[in-house]
Amino acid sequence: MSTNRENNSLNANVIYDCTSFTHLDYPNHLACIVWFSGCNMRCDYCYNKDIVFAKDGEHSYNDILTFLKSRKNLLDAVVLSGGEATSHNLKEFCQAVKEMGFKIKLDTNGINTLKIKELLELNLLDYVALDFKAPKAKFQQITYSNKYEDFSNTLDMLIESSIDFEVRTTIHNDLLHVEDVNEIIKELKKKGYSNKYYLQEFLDTKSNIGNIQTATNKFDKSRLSNELEVIWR
Repeated sequence: MSTNRENNSLNANVIYDCTSFTHLDYPNHLACIVWFSGCNMRCDYCYNKDIVFAKDGEHSYNDILTFLKSRKNLLDAVVLSGGEATSHNLKEFCQAVKEMGFKIKLDTNGINTLKIKELLELNLLDYVALDFKAPKAKFQQITYSNKYEDFSNTLDMLIESSIDFEVRTTIHNDLLHVEDVNEIIKELKKKGYSNKYYLQEFLDTKSNIGNIQTATNKFDKSRLSNELEVIWR
């Protein structure tokens, strides 16, 4: 590994944990998941609250690079997740990962537009999973962030790019109703998104940021718009 990769930035302990193997998180690839500490949102339904509130991590970038050296020809890809991976400096790490021959998938809430733009322009990403947390009217209520326009700019950028990506939304029917999801679908269509739209139901792990429980109201799937192909996970 070259000297510039042994610098302080790659020695920073910003990685909360690493899942050594998954065949579910990156379509058609065997991957590991790198969980980055910290997040710039505080979604009530988030069950990764230990990661979200972590100030630092147990592992450095270099720790993960060492691990990846032992996984050449065993794994295809690396998933950057969290927390919010783009809260950290990813360029040098992604460059090192790509030089090893791995593909990179980024899970992101999309509000760090400039960082994502840099990674796209350097061809350091192969797949992006973008979380569309809520329509504009409910975005701050759901995320405790007023960065909807930044998210929207990232969505536009991904649509205009050639990268393979998906949009997904977590459903808790006490927070997001069918009308809200249909509003998201309407916005996606208006922007020119034509890929599959993934919905995932809230997972009650008994531990989440908002201390919320399973929704009291049932989500009526029959009322969903058919303007996009919806896939439930």
